[in-house]
Amino acid sequence: MFAPLASAAEVRAAEEAYAGSLDELMERAGTAVAQVVLGRFPGSVAVVCGHGNNGGDGKVCARVLEAAGRDVTVVEGFGEIGEPDVIVDALFGIGLKDAPREDAARMIERINAIGKPVVAVDIASGVDASTGEIPGAAVKANVTVTFGTPKVGHHVSPGRGACGQIHVADIGLEVAETEHRLVQASVLAAVPAKSAASTKYRAGAVLIVGGSRGMIGAPVLAAKAAFRADAGYVLLATPESALPTLETLILEAVKVPLPEDSLGRLVPRAADGILEAAGRVDAVAIGPGLGRSEGTRELVRVLLENLTVPVVLDADALFDLEPFERRAPTILTPHAGELARLLGSDAADVDAHRVEAVRRAAVRFGSTVLLKGPDTLIATPRVGVLVAGFGRPTLATAGSGDVLTGIVASFAAKGLEPGVAAAAAATAHGLASRLVEPQRGVVASDLLHGIRRALAGEGAGISPI
Repeated sequence: MFAPLASAAEVRAAEEAYAGSLDELMERAGTAVAQVVLGRFPGSVAVVCGHGNNGGDGKVCARVLEAAGRDVTVVEGFGEIGEPDVIVDALFGIGLKDAPREDAARMIERINAIGKPVVAVDIASGVDASTGEIPGAAVKANVTVTFGTPKVGHHVSPGRGACGQIHVADIGLEVAETEHRLVQASVLAAVPAKSAASTKYRAGAVLIVGGSRGMIGAPVLAAKAAFRADAGYVLLATPESALPTLETLILEAVKVPLPEDSLGRLVPRAADGILEAAGRVDAVAIGPGLGRSEGTRELVRVLLENLTVPVVLDADALFDLEPFERRAPTILTPHAGELARLLGSDAADVDAHRVEAVRRAAVRFGSTVLLKGPDTLIATPRVGVLVAGFGRPTLATAGSGDVLTGIVASFAAKGLEPGVAAAAAATAHGLASRLVEPQRGVVASDLLHGIRRALAGEGAGISPI
C-alpha cells in the first residue's frame, strides 16, 4: 500500500552502512543518469557540476556520455553553459537545506533561462529533498534521476513541481526504513468490499451533516460520493427548509430535517436530532455547506463532545475550530487556507512548508489531518506523513472537496484505521480525477463515476506522479 520516501538523513545513513565504496555508488549513479540522457534526449550536453558528491555523479555522467559519442561540456565554478541541446543539473543534490548562495542562484537562473530540457541528478538543485521546500532559486527539471529510493522532495510541493518526471535507478543502495511514505493505488484493496453476507447497514453507514441556504449542493455531493465509495446507507442531516430540494437532488439518502435560523443555517439545538441519527451509523461527516455563525460553531463543539463514532470535519466545520478531546477517531480535511487558520498562519506559509504544517496540525488537534492538494498529505500525531499524489488539475473545481469528504466518511464507516481511510480516500479521489474524460470542463459531480471505476481497479497501473 505504501512505498518508502527517503529524507536526506536517511540516505546518508544508508550510505554509511553501505559495504562498498562511495566511488562505486558514484560510478553507478553517474552511469544511470547518462543512460537516461542517451535514451531520451539527443544532441549536445552541458553537465553543470557542483563541488560535492552530486558534482562527482555529474562528472561520471559526462565521461559516459563522451564515450557514447556525445558532444559534452562540463561546467564547473559557475562558468558558461553555452548552447547545449540538454543540460544535466549536478549542482547540489539532496544535501541542500538553505537557499543557494548568490553565485549558485545565478547559475540556476541561467539553466532555467536557456529553455532546453534539464535532467536533474537525484533532485532538482534548490529543492530540499527532505521536505519539498524551496528556500530560494531552484532548477526546473524535466526529468529527475534519483537513486534507490524516491525522496520526499520529489513528491511534495513545491519541490514536486520542480523535479519533473521521476526516474528511479537501482545503484545497490537501499534505505532500510523511512519515516514518510508514498501511497500506492493498491491501498484501495484495503477497502472492504460488499460480500454475500452484507446488508446496507453492515456495508458502512454514514451521516452527512451540513447545508445552508444557497449551499445545499455541498452535502448532496458528499452523500452521493459516500454512496459511490460503496457505503450501504447514507443519512443527510440538513436544515428542514431544504427538504423539498433534497428529495429531487438525491433519491437514495435518508433525510433528517433539522431546525435552522432565519438565514437557513443549522442551530445548536439541531444536535439532538443529529445525535439520534448518529446512533444508526458508523461515521459522521460534518461541514459541507454548513455555513459560518456562532450557532454552527457551537453545534460542531457539541457534536464533537458527544459523538462516539469516527468523525470527518471539513469546510465550515473547521472554521475557528479549537483543539478538542475525543476517544473516537477524528479526521480533518482542510485545504491550505483552512489549515493556515487552524494554525494561526497564512496559506502561503502552509504551501511553502506543507510537511511541517500538516504534522503540526495533527499534533495540535490530536487527529488525523488530510491536507488537500495535488500532493495530498496525511499526518497523524504519532507517525510520519503519507503522500498521495494521484490528483489532477481537474480537482480544482467547486465541490471537489465535498466529494472527498464523502469518500473519507464512507471508508471510515467501513472500519478502516483513520490514516488508511484518509489515504485510500485521497487515492480514490485522485484516480477518479484521472479516469474522467475529457479532462477539460470537469465538474465535481463528474468525479462520482470515476470513484466507482477507481474502486473497480481501473487505476491500478497509474503512477502517483
